Amino acid sequence: MKKNMGNTDRILRTLLAVVIGILFFNNSIEGILAYALMAFAVIFLLTSFVSFCPLYTIFGWSTCKVKE
Repeated sequence: MKKNMGNTDRILRTLLAVVIGILFFNNSIEGILAYALMAFAVIFLLTSFVSFCPLYTIFGWSTCKVKE
């Protein structure tokens, strides 16, 4: 897997996942929405740890800085 996520993208995904986790464990979000958002949070955390997003590959996007 070639990295296709930059640092800013990784930090934003991690922060969003943490916020969703806090909302979930404080019971601020409930029901199906809570479980769907937690699934996205887990995916965001996993993709930010490996710096690779499969959707970016499909669409041909990359947020990594190009090395010259």
